[in-house]
Amino acid sequence: MSDPERSPAAQISPAESPKLSELLTLAVGVVVVAALYLARDVLVPITLAVLLTFVLAPLVRALRWLRLGRVPAVIVAVIVALAVLSSIGAVIGSQIASFAQDLPRYETTIRDKLEVVREQTLGRLTSVIAQIEQIRPGEAPGPAEPAAPQQTAPNGQNGQQAGQGGESDGPPSPLAFAQRWVSPVLSPLATLGIVLVFVTFILLQKEDLRDRFIRLFGSRDLHRTTVALNDAGRRLSTFFLTQLALNTAFGVLVTAGLYVIGLPSPILWGIVAALCRFVPYVGAWISTLLPLAVAAAVDPGWTMFLWTLALFLVTEPLLGQVVEPVVYGHSTGLSPVSVLIATVFWTWLWGPIGLVLATPLTLCLVVLGRHVERLEFLEVLLGDRPALTSTETFYQRMLAGDPDEVQDQAEVLLKTRSLSAYYDEVALRGLALAAEDAARGVLGPARIRTIAGSVCELVEELDEYDDHAPAPPIEGASPVEAEDEAAGDVPPGRMAPPPEARTGPWACPSPVLCIAGASPLDEAAAAMLMQLLGKHGLGARSLASDRLSRVHVAALNPDGIAYVCISLVESTGNLARVRYLIRRLRRQLPGVPILVGLWPDRDDGTEGESVRTTMGADLYVGSLTEAVNACVDAATATAVAQAATADTGAPRSGAPEQTPEPAPQSPLRAAAVP
Repeated sequence: MSDPERSPAAQISPAESPKLSELLTLAVGVVVVAALYLARDVLVPITLAVLLTFVLAPLVRALRWLRLGRVPAVIVAVIVALAVLSSIGAVIGSQIASFAQDLPRYETTIRDKLEVVREQTLGRLTSVIAQIEQIRPGEAPGPAEPAAPQQTAPNGQNGQQAGQGGESDGPPSPLAFAQRWVSPVLSPLATLGIVLVFVTFILLQKEDLRDRFIRLFGSRDLHRTTVALNDAGRRLSTFFLTQLALNTAFGVLVTAGLYVIGLPSPILWGIVAALCRFVPYVGAWISTLLPLAVAAAVDPGWTMFLWTLALFLVTEPLLGQVVEPVVYGHSTGLSPVSVLIATVFWTWLWGPIGLVLATPLTLCLVVLGRHVERLEFLEVLLGDRPALTSTETFYQRMLAGDPDEVQDQAEVLLKTRSLSAYYDEVALRGLALAAEDAARGVLGPARIRTIAGSVCELVEELDEYDDHAPAPPIEGASPVEAEDEAAGDVPPGRMAPPPEARTGPWACPSPVLCIAGASPLDEAAAAMLMQLLGKHGLGARSLASDRLSRVHVAALNPDGIAYVCISLVESTGNLARVRYLIRRLRRQLPGVPILVGLWPDRDDGTEGESVRTTMGADLYVGSLTEAVNACVDAATATAVAQAATADTGAPRSGAPEQTPEPAPQSPLRAAAVP
């Protein structure tokens, strides 16, 4: 007998060879990275200009709202940006010049502190080493090597070589002075001028550039392209302005704190802190190194050093852990790991400028991947959305044999939804994925039984949760809790009347008979249904479908059975069996309503309607919530009819004198076949 797990249908096919389109995509990626590296001198100013455009665009709109023309508004915005950047540069230059004058005094203080540390920490070690050297026998000095004779270059060649290799005694030439001092200053100014020129033209031709971009990449789907551009513009503009405001506030706080502490040049260190904070995660802490070094050099003691350290230890966590989550809404749309990887990548490509631009450029890639189908992998790799849906995570953990992680996921999701909603939207859909793999021959019977057993264990672990209405969604919830696919607003089942108010079969401890299909997955779904029925005041008992053959169904005791629920996850191939099962139940349990749960809810249209008509059940549902509500409605209708009969001694006026129908009409009856 062959093992079903090793049957040819259950074996995984070998990996396919990469397709031509995949190879072309890889080649394009390599070419793009090479172009970014080789053309960085051109692309860096353009990128800075585009990003600066997002910052200045709100100012231009405000000036246009003040009845200023487009060209004057753009010119004013660019002049404001130039003035701000020039002011920052002038302040940095003056602060550095002032700080450089006191460097000799700071050097003396540092030497004194090092000497104190050396005396207190290494003094005893030095004395021990000296004693060891005294005890060690001295070595006889060897013969001294004769010094090499100094060769004098004839004809004054030494002076000529000094003039070529080092600094000459005379004043430097104008060309050497320009190469040493003017060139390093002109290079950033030239880059700044190019950036401002690009910014001016981009702001003036904003609509025209947008139309050209749409014509090149998205003219076939104007709606999707417009949504993508609006999303990118909104996210980037909001991110830049918010980050600029927060970093400026951080720099102001650092400047004020260092001024109160008495550290020299506090404005310089505040500006450095604000600029370094553009580097994600580590920038703010890197900016603390220079102020701490200066504090250690200025103060002969350690008081200023400790106060400076305390300032950064309080300011950065306060801004990063309290203010930023409120402003950003707990997320910028980027994964923390992807930000670190992107920082290394862009720094390797573009140097220090790439270090600052890593986060905004990565955000652009995430937005691009969200709206371009072929680039969806960018959002999966770099975005903060879960890579798998809750259903896929549920099924993957069950396949991996890790039910503990499934329970952890369930506990997180149950904070924002009812137990029935979790079963309907996550667990049942996960079982449906397992049924699909079983139909394809990927999962064998042993694996199916293992998965079903793990699900039943999960149901037992979740028995402590009530099926109550979920709490309102928390603002800023995590991506798992706020997942669009999870329907947290699914209402829980209604509560059944108490046992003393019920009559007939409903007064029994277990009036609902739950019958699972032929698959172990059907048994797992039936276990969920029984648990939910119990939480709503209706006991249930289970019965395997193989116990309802022609021989066994005749021995079924109809007493205490008020409702029958048949659970089906794998309906393919079981429809004929279920049809015959319903016929046998009709003969043995006359008048008892029969409900068939086709889990999960499927939109199968006309084909599904014909299947339901062939089965011949009273009610068909696609969720556990509907099944629970159907049973509760039936129990409530029977209790209401019994109460009306007890109050009047006869049926209500106008009603025929007959026993109440044991199968009352349910609000969900609209889904049943006439």
